[in-house]
Formats: sequence, C-alpha cells, structure tokens
Amino acid sequence: MFSENWSYNDCMTERTPRENVTEHGKRLAGLRKAAGLTQTEVAKELGIPQRNISFYEREARQVPQNLVQPLAKLFGVTPEEILGLGEEKAKKRGPKSKLERLFEKAAHLPLPKQDLIVRLLGEIIGNQA
Repeated sequence: MFSENWSYNDCMTERTPRENVTEHGKRLAGLRKAAGLTQTEVAKELGIPQRNISFYEREARQVPQNLVQPLAKLFGVTPEEILGLGEEKAKKRGPKSKLERLFEKAAHLPLPKQDLIVRLLGEIIGNQA
C-alpha cells in the first residue's frame, strides 16, 4: 500500500513547520494560551472552523480585521495587542529607571513594609500636587 520510504511528514507537506511560524502567529498563540483557551474553544466562540485559528497561529501575517475586536475581547487584551502594535516602541525603550527597579523590589517586601512605602509616597506626592 505505502512504499517503505513513506513517512507521515510526506503527506503533511502543506503544513508550516513550527520553526517557520510567523511572529504574529506566535503572539496570537501566546495570547490564546495565556487566556487558557484551546483553538477549538476560540473557533467555537468566533463561529469559525478550528483550522482557521490554526492557520492564523502558524502562517497568517494578520487575522482578518473583523476578528481583531472579538479576539481582543475573548483574550482580555487590547486590539493593539492582537495586531502587535507598539511592540517596537516597548523593545526600544531602554533600561528600566531606578524608580521602576525599586518598585519591583518593593513588590516582594512584606505587606507592612509595602504599606509604609505607600504612605511615604502619598505624603511626598500629596504635598507636591
């Protein structure tokens, strides 16, 4: 029936290998997974075939415009995140400020110390306004 040299991959030549997935596809799949949804669940919510979602996550450069808003709502993100807008700006931002680094460290402090920081900042910023 099949030749000895036949392999599963031979019949899957139309499918894009995972290493060739578009950046848009990676972003879309990441957003879907972060929302805790499967491709089938997303397809059902949007009323489209699951294979379309698979295509958008592998090969498409963008999703159709009429799906941007529903996807954003479904994933709990902005339409800009679906489209990948603003990523270049975020990547070119540069190092974090000293204040940002201090806030990140403060977020790991015990709650009484966090409350103290909040009160101090409230006093300082409240006096400046």
